[in-house]
Amino acid sequence: MASVDSALEKALVGERISKQEGLLLLSSSELQRIALAADRARLRMHPEGVVSFLIDRNINYTNVCVARCTFCNFYRKPNHDQGYLLPKDLIFKKIEETLALGGTGILLQGGMNPELKIDYYEDLLSSIRSKYEIHLHCFSPPEIVVLAKLSKLTIRESIRRLSQAGLASIPGGGAEILTDRMRKEISPGKCTADEWLDVMRTAHEEGLKTSATMMFGAGETGPELVEHLNRIRTLQDETGGFFGFTPWNVQLKGTLMEETVRETISPVEYLKVLSLSRIFLDNVKNIQVSWLTQGLAVGQLALHFGANDVGSIM
Repeated sequence: MASVDSALEKALVGERISKQEGLLLLSSSELQRIALAADRARLRMHPEGVVSFLIDRNINYTNVCVARCTFCNFYRKPNHDQGYLLPKDLIFKKIEETLALGGTGILLQGGMNPELKIDYYEDLLSSIRSKYEIHLHCFSPPEIVVLAKLSKLTIRESIRRLSQAGLASIPGGGAEILTDRMRKEISPGKCTADEWLDVMRTAHEEGLKTSATMMFGAGETGPELVEHLNRIRTLQDETGGFFGFTPWNVQLKGTLMEETVRETISPVEYLKVLSLSRIFLDNVKNIQVSWLTQGLAVGQLALHFGANDVGSIM
């Protein structure tokens, strides 16, 4: 019979834990022992003891979006007077500033803008590629699902054309929690869990690496959080295409969700979920701490709770 002790014993020696065992660890108060098991897992994956990071820049090319996510205060509905689509010259300027500071990549993400079809994205990527030597980590699965539908293309056709235009990898945004109950509640206009996973599966099959994320603290249950981890692990078993995983807690200030979700995730709760992610995702090499949501102090502490990567220094 599964128990916290047996789950931790398996985790300490690198054996795969089950969903039931993951749920036991999530609900356990044994934070120090969970952290030790996660730190051991990190050391097995990264015996060199190096903490990795990127010098890159996030560029939000549009804030026009139809998704209606209750945790977002960034988007504007189509035809809103505060909606924007960045001109290419401004995107180029941001890239040049990034390169001048030693940057090696950009993350291009935006809203799901119903005016933008595949030709916009191909033109943008190819224009950047023709001018700059920089890694293009762009367009989360929900964006790709929408642009494919608008362009009357399959997901595979869309990813293939984006890749040919210069796309190098795909960010793991828009995952939230990969259960449709949660997605219907907090992001009713976004792709389904299966669609998100299908974009990533197809990208991996087409030779693109991707990241994965999890946004928690928005009202999901423990089993839903563990199911999210399990779906990432299952796809990774199939394709091996995820290079990293980032759990982050929802930021409520100024959002519609602020009115319905009263309790914020504490640093202790965050660190437990981070450690569980490292233990559970035994086939994903890199676990990234979300220092932007947690602050630098917790970000440093997280390096003893399973994280080996701090992502972008922004």
